[in-house]
Amino acid sequence: MASEKVTYEADGEGVATLTLNDPDTRNALSAELLSELIAALQRARDDPAVRCVVLASSHEKVFSSGANLGGFSQEAPLVAKHIASERFVELFRLIGSLGKPTLCAARGHVLAGALGIALACDLIVASEQATFGTPEINVGAFPFMIMALIYRNVPRKKANELLLLGERWDAQQALAAGIVNRVVTADRFEAAVGEWALKLARSSPVIMRLGKDAMRRQMDMGLDDALDYLRAQLTLALSTEDIVEGVSAFFEKREPQWSGR
Repeated sequence: MASEKVTYEADGEGVATLTLNDPDTRNALSAELLSELIAALQRARDDPAVRCVVLASSHEKVFSSGANLGGFSQEAPLVAKHIASERFVELFRLIGSLGKPTLCAARGHVLAGALGIALACDLIVASEQATFGTPEINVGAFPFMIMALIYRNVPRKKANELLLLGERWDAQQALAAGIVNRVVTADRFEAAVGEWALKLARSSPVIMRLGKDAMRRQMDMGLDDALDYLRAQLTLALSTEDIVEGVSAFFEKREPQWSGR
């Protein structure tokens, strides 16, 4: 896929790395970058050889600075601005329904709308130099588009603090708030991302898809509905060849050979 603002690389081990690559704007989430990111995610979704997707940045200090603020004040019909924000909705839904695990490699600053992208991913590995924040309130805006993701990942009072004060958290504060899964030193960052990505890619693709879909769908169900739904998903998983292979490999003390069926 020819691309300027997002690069796509598959490593042959089942990992596709999608890299935000617009350093001149600090990877601002322009319409062009968002469109290319959506296209890259769709490519990864549709490629059966891809079993894990990593979102990364080519910028040494910034994952993404968030939405392009210039678009907020430019002269354009209000309906055009409303339609433009649809890309965020499409992107967040796509990441959630990808059917493959997603890992955000947060090397540097993850700000505003970019925090929504990171939180939409299943796991976040952060370099100790990374920071996280929603500074929109400081410029007379508010992080409406990522609010739902924040409240589904961060305890309510900490989420309120993040949204209302517009302060930036360092990696350890983000870890304590439940935003990131792991913080590593800068010299260990690439290895840590690669380690988790490869582990995710080596899982059964069919079981991973069933599990990912269940994680997403049960989140907002009532307890009784969730239990009934998850019981049905367990029965479905028990019908797959991979669950038989996985259990057999465990007892035979060998690596499983997944068929994806």
